[in-house]
Amino acid sequence: MSERILSPGVFSRENDLSFIAPAAGEISTALVGPATKGPVGIPTVVRSYGEYLNVFGGAFKSGSDYYTHFTTLAAEKYFEQGGSSLLVTRVSEQAFDGATATVVSASATWFTLKTIAQGEIMNNSGSASETLADNALLSGSADNVRWEVTGVDASQGTISLVIRRGDDNQKTKVVLESYANLSLDPKSDNYIAKRIGDQYKSLGADGSVTVNGDYPNSSKYVYVASVDFKTPDYLDNTGTAKPAYSASFDAFVIGSGSYHGTFEGATGTLFQAGTAANFFENVNGTDTQGVAATAYTNVNNSGAGVSTILANKDEYRFNVLLTPGINKNQHSSAVTGLISMAETRGDVVYVTDLYQHGGSVTNVKGTAAGINSSYAAAYWPWVKLSNGELGRNVWAPASTVIGGVYAFTDSVGAEWFAPAGLVRGGIPSVVMAERKLSQSDRDTLYLGKVNPLATFPGSGVVAYGQKTLQTKASALDRVNVRRLLINLKNFIGDQANNLVFEQNTIATRNRFLAAVNPYLETVVQRQGLYAYRVAMDDTNNTADVIDRNQLVGQIFIQPTKTAEFIVLDFVVQPTGATFGA
Repeated sequence: MSERILSPGVFSRENDLSFIAPAAGEISTALVGPATKGPVGIPTVVRSYGEYLNVFGGAFKSGSDYYTHFTTLAAEKYFEQGGSSLLVTRVSEQAFDGATATVVSASATWFTLKTIAQGEIMNNSGSASETLADNALLSGSADNVRWEVTGVDASQGTISLVIRRGDDNQKTKVVLESYANLSLDPKSDNYIAKRIGDQYKSLGADGSVTVNGDYPNSSKYVYVASVDFKTPDYLDNTGTAKPAYSASFDAFVIGSGSYHGTFEGATGTLFQAGTAANFFENVNGTDTQGVAATAYTNVNNSGAGVSTILANKDEYRFNVLLTPGINKNQHSSAVTGLISMAETRGDVVYVTDLYQHGGSVTNVKGTAAGINSSYAAAYWPWVKLSNGELGRNVWAPASTVIGGVYAFTDSVGAEWFAPAGLVRGGIPSVVMAERKLSQSDRDTLYLGKVNPLATFPGSGVVAYGQKTLQTKASALDRVNVRRLLINLKNFIGDQANNLVFEQNTIATRNRFLAAVNPYLETVVQRQGLYAYRVAMDDTNNTADVIDRNQLVGQIFIQPTKTAEFIVLDFVVQPTGATFGA
């Protein structure tokens, strides 16, 4: 309502600056690499190591020995040191698909289930010859699932269904999920597709992820691929089951097929054809954990690479990227693409590995010289980790453990604290480094933009540097400053998003200032900034700027610097000398 002042008096105005700034969206660490199971090419958030194992699996047997992927090791070390969430993208250059199971009665096919996880590991088809005592499945494992119909009510047209672990048996069932009173009536609130979910995701050649189906997934393991026997209006007007429907329910014999409850038809082997499946220190340019580097540039044979999939800032929010298993020397194209993606997004630090196991200081420094980006950081050497699942120690690249160092720094400080040194840079899970670096080695590496993993008596292996791979000396050649900028850009960008299509007036500018200034003040108090100033007024929003439908804000900051070179002067004085103030 317009204001009218025609005669003397007191007029009250309101200028509401109490808008509550919305909380920032969840920020994850992104982890990319091959895995034992799980969706391929579909970035998936997990919030604990246990959830990671449920979705993507852990150790697996190949030949006469057991192995695990660097992806799994990195997830374990990340959550061990206080990490809160991981955005995991499983890669493969093959075309992977899930396994299916059809539930039938003697007279009709009812519905088909499909596993969310993909790959041949999900198959456990159990014919009579493959079914062991107590209906155990010969190819059933902890990494796949089976189904069982535990009850049928023909009078109401409902069934009870459980999803069991693939390696259980009829006497010792391991029930993962249970669903009671499921209906095949599309109009029912208990319709099976609605209760379990029928959505699945597919990856496009442009890196987009399409959600197919109508109902969100409640199950973590399966979705309803089709309902073949639908029972609309199961009961007639007298409340009696219609014979055309109830006959199928009467014909179902519990245990006839559901005791086996198997899945089959999944495609995609754990290792690419023709490889020796090299693991740990044996990975190379053509075979890294059973896949080639093309697994990162052509995920799931879709035509899309990881850098394209994760480029979507609106869909995927993360501020650290880890790809243990590929390195700049042997997989240059994949690493270069990921660095470019980090720079384009402008909100992520890519922790990359530079060289394969067995490299030298000279090798690593030379490889680092070919990279110039403040959005990437590198650490060296490789480290030996204790792995509980395998019961032995294994070699892994530095990026496998650096995600945990960053997570610990964030939990005890903030993104603008250096993830390095004896206070925050310790890596307790490391048994030993590939090489104990001398002071001369550390000097050479640090001058070459490589962060050393140093070994100190009594402290173990420690991240002892925090340089980015930027060549030019500036504030942004330090990880803590780059991560400070990422944090500020994310928060302030979120506030600015709320102003799009608002009136370009003083009130709108004040809303922005009222949200941003208090936040920057907290960053000062938490030792992230020395000083700051935010300008969004008539000086940078002239009439010409406003006429172009623009709103301009300027944020001036003085980042806090870290004390990396501490000089202690010990002055020896003669007896009787006095100490000055």
